[in-house]
Formats: sequence, C-alpha cells, structure tokens
Amino acid sequence: MKYANTYQSLAKFGRELLDKRSLEEGLPLISTYAKTVIGADRCSIFIHDKADKSFWTTLADGVDRIVIPDDKGLVGFTLSEKKPILSNEPYSHPHFLSDIDKETGYITKSVITAPVFTSKREIIGVLQLINKEGGFDNDDVKFMIFFAHYISGFLELTKVYLAKNKKS
Repeated sequence: MKYANTYQSLAKFGRELLDKRSLEEGLPLISTYAKTVIGADRCSIFIHDKADKSFWTTLADGVDRIVIPDDKGLVGFTLSEKKPILSNEPYSHPHFLSDIDKETGYITKSVITAPVFTSKREIIGVLQLINKEGGFDNDDVKFMIFFAHYISGFLELTKVYLAKNKKS
C-alpha cells in the first residue's frame, strides 16, 4: 500500500490535533494533512446539521462557507450511502453539484468523499478532497476511511462543545 510510510507521520499529526481547542483551529490542520498525504488540490470538511437537514463547511479551500441540503451533491450521496464516493469524472456523476464550480470558477476534475462517523455510528460530517493529479484510486479510498475514523473524535467533541455553548 502506498500509504504505509505515511502512517508514521500520524502520531505527530495526532499530537498537533490534540492541542487544538476548536474547529477553527483543528480543521486547517486536518485539511493540510489530508491534502499533503493524498496529493489533492483542495479539501472541504462538511459538518452535518441533522436538525436543519443540511451540511455546512467551516473550511472549504478557496471559497466562503458552503451550505447544502443533506440530500444533495456527492456529500449528500455519501450520507445516504454511508460509504466513500470516488469520481474521477464528477461532471458525469448524477449527484455532482456543478453549480458550486460555476459560483466559484473552480473546475472539479476528480473528487473523493468519506463519511465521518460519531461514536454512535451516526454521520457527523463528510471529508472531501478534490483534484488529484491522475485521479483518485482505491488506496486513496482506504486512506480516507482510515483518516475519517482518525479525526472523528475531534469533530465529535468540538461539535458537542459548540452545541452546549449555543444553549448557554
């Protein structure tokens, strides 16, 4: 597997992530690590808002906050399928939202998503990487599954913290 040596750097990444106290601090670290390891151009981390039936990003490289219904796009398809989605021809994928590319002027050539589960096996978010030279492959899918599990605790704890502070 091409990521064998990469897992050694996870310990360092994990220590750095433990020092982060908020989504705003942790998500850029997660994004940078995922993009570097896989070789993707952009990363978005969509947080699922079950009550509003939507996904929103606190981090989407190169664009402002994105909010989409949780049944739309490849992110919504990831939620319904509960598994990673890989498309090296996203414009031909029936669930791809080309409107976001139109709004941003960015062209998506390849995309991979992975659900991020809570400790109760509910999807808390979706990790998405865009545009890898030569496209994504099955090793990338395996790494995305592993990495989504790896970051899930951080996302779950910070989301719980945000929800508690909203109520206060």
